[in-house]
Amino acid sequence: MTVKKNEIVELFISDLAFGGMGVAKIDDFTIFVDHSVPMDKVSARIIKKKPNYAEAVMLKIIEPSPYRISPECKYSGYCGGCRLQHLNYDKQIEFKNKQVRDCLSHIGLIKEALVLPTLPSDEIFGYRNKMEFSFCDRKYFLPDETSNNESFALGLHVPKIFHKVLDIDKCLLLPETGNHILTDIKKLMKESNLPVYGIRSHTGFWRFLVLRYSFAHDIWMINIVTSSEDKKALEPISKYLVQKYPKISSIVNNINSKKASIAFGEYEISLYGNSVINEKIGDYTFEISSNSFFQTNTNQAYKLYKIVEEYSALKGDETVVDLYCGTGTIALWLAKKAKKVIGIELIESSVIDAKKNANKNNISNCQFICGDIKDTLSDINEKIDVMVIDPPRVGMHKDVIKNIIKFSPSKIIYVSCNPSTLARDVNMLKDHYTLLEVQPVDMFPHTYHIESVAKLVKNNGGNI
Repeated sequence: MTVKKNEIVELFISDLAFGGMGVAKIDDFTIFVDHSVPMDKVSARIIKKKPNYAEAVMLKIIEPSPYRISPECKYSGYCGGCRLQHLNYDKQIEFKNKQVRDCLSHIGLIKEALVLPTLPSDEIFGYRNKMEFSFCDRKYFLPDETSNNESFALGLHVPKIFHKVLDIDKCLLLPETGNHILTDIKKLMKESNLPVYGIRSHTGFWRFLVLRYSFAHDIWMINIVTSSEDKKALEPISKYLVQKYPKISSIVNNINSKKASIAFGEYEISLYGNSVINEKIGDYTFEISSNSFFQTNTNQAYKLYKIVEEYSALKGDETVVDLYCGTGTIALWLAKKAKKVIGIELIESSVIDAKKNANKNNISNCQFICGDIKDTLSDINEKIDVMVIDPPRVGMHKDVIKNIIKFSPSKIIYVSCNPSTLARDVNMLKDHYTLLEVQPVDMFPHTYHIESVAKLVKNNGGNI
């Protein structure tokens, strides 16, 4: 059977693809259907036809899957965040585990990788310690909303629509106080009469709002990103928020005048309190600045670091190198069991935080280097016993992989937030390293994202 664009078909959803789309087959031809779950029977319209696959939009559910649940969030199905909120959480865990196994098999060409059962999150709502919201002069309207060309939105992006933002009242992934802060900031900035930023026009003042929360200390950091400096506009807003929310410990203003749509500033102004927020994982305290990377699920980060510690199996005489070290969380976690730990990170503010965190935790055997890893790793003149790698979603640059092979550490612990790039990078290492096992950890319930820790050992007899 050959499907055609705009054709309406009945489909049985047999699987989920990476990205959260349902998978159906017609005569071995694959059709991806958004917002569907395995064992749904649906009516769908073909919206894109390619030689090897098609994409369809679901029109109605004919027979719901036993795994389908009613999502708690009214923005589910529109917001780009919780793409799996309509799927039972136990099945989310199974799906993510299968994604890791499939990527290792199909991309990494590792057919018998030992992938352990996924560690679920203790909390599936209110678990995030950081949320980033976008301002926009074009609001995305839900089907039941009346379009009135409203020129103010503060919220989250809708998939495949870059120039509009879904204006939201609350996000269920954020601790409740954060939603009250979000509501007040939206009101205050609407009343300011300063324009929100246009993603297409590249004009306007308000750009991003980033909320950080410390679970250990029950305090908040507010980061307001604007296109220019205007203390006169921001100081009364800051004063109002601090008076209403005594648990706000920090308010900063990052200035981003560039066209790039990122919530980073060229420089930062402190409006209230400290320029950092403190968080605690296990016995360690960490200072986090507004632009530094830190795992967004604090409770799950503890489980993640314990796995890294277990896989490293340090005896006290090893030199460890931590690539993409961020604020030094993993490096400091391992330091007390190693002879020396060297962390490398591109973002200068993160390296500054890492050094402060070493002092704060009375750790003296950590060295942190700021620079591009593909350039700075080759400058290390020491024998590396264990290498910990925690790259961004794009994985490692091929030059970094070449340097890793050159240093030839006995053991590699790869912490991944993207199973496809994990599989690709492991494949490029497979002539020199053997993948022993992978432990997936669900850091992001209701999303299709999955964190994994992979343990690799050198093929010529590196110690396990």
